[in-house]
Amino acid sequence: MITFENVGMRYGMGTEVLRDISFSLDRGSFHFLTGPSGAGKTTLLKLLYLAHRPSRGLVNFFGRDLATLEREALPRLRRRIGVVFQDFRLLDHLTAFENVALPLRIQGAKKAQVADHVEELLSWVGLEDRMHARPATLSGGEKQRVAIARAVINKPDLLVADEPTGNVDPTMARRLMHLFVELNKIGTTIVVATHDEELVEMIGAPILSLDKGELSQIEGGTPFDPGED
Repeated sequence: MITFENVGMRYGMGTEVLRDISFSLDRGSFHFLTGPSGAGKTTLLKLLYLAHRPSRGLVNFFGRDLATLEREALPRLRRRIGVVFQDFRLLDHLTAFENVALPLRIQGAKKAQVADHVEELLSWVGLEDRMHARPATLSGGEKQRVAIARAVINKPDLLVADEPTGNVDPTMARRLMHLFVELNKIGTTIVVATHDEELVEMIGAPILSLDKGELSQIEGGTPFDPGED
């Protein structure tokens, strides 16, 4: 479980970007994060993937209190989190295959296991013919699919995705959301930030709605399998 209690976040001496944020994410839950531009979504996502610690309040990840967490324990905790960045953040000197394989190699997976898993996942996202291409030669939609494959390859405990379907067509968007739902079914907690109201309606998961740095939690239905077109 992940819990935020009365969390506030400010940068330097500025005003608080987030104020009194409280919510909990049960293991295997699926939530959307919505809100207008400037609402604080990016800052909340950074707290969720441990890029920042809050200015105040209590945050607990997988039974560990961030306030008392030793610095050397932070990288190990981050390895349990998959992140899909809006700007992809692929490593330009690595191929699509190598970018996706990186989390498995960091974990020490065997070469054959890495090859099987990466090839299967890249085929699933429609990139079987682009495995050995470098990011500079990929389209925005292809980069997005590589970034998603990299984020889910090691079946993280938490997946944080920032506009994961923003650069793909509707058919691929459904395919990618199917991948997220299947990952969710095996226990991964998922938070998807999106402006796509149709996507939110299609999945039917609870919504965390941010506005001017404050959060309201709106209960939705249970995620369903969007299937494939």
